[in-house]
Amino acid sequence: MHAIRIIRVVSVLALLIVAGCGEQEVSFKNDVVPILQARCVSCHKQGGSGYIASGLSMESYDNLMKGTKFGPVIIPGYSFSSTLQILVEHKADSSINMPKQMPKLPQDQVELIGRWINQGAKDN
Repeated sequence: MHAIRIIRVVSVLALLIVAGCGEQEVSFKNDVVPILQARCVSCHKQGGSGYIASGLSMESYDNLMKGTKFGPVIIPGYSFSSTLQILVEHKADSSINMPKQMPKLPQDQVELIGRWINQGAKDN
């Protein structure tokens, strides 16, 4: 009887982990795009200084997912390996941390982008 109870508890915990512990899904359109438009697109658009330097356009989901001339900036499911997350967390060389010509993103916005990436970086 005791073993069955332990199995049930472990099963419930596994379901909670798989379900993301009730974490709300982050919307690219509603949550991420406003951050990118306010803080990134002015440089990372066709002809912008960030685009010229890296080839990264943040004008659309497809452009963002295409990445830079050096490679992708987002690895869906893995914020810790995604260049975009590393740069907005200011965990890279100070010369390339983002945004460059504005204050650092607020922590809640950095975390929101990270959650979106960890949730699969969906075009939702």
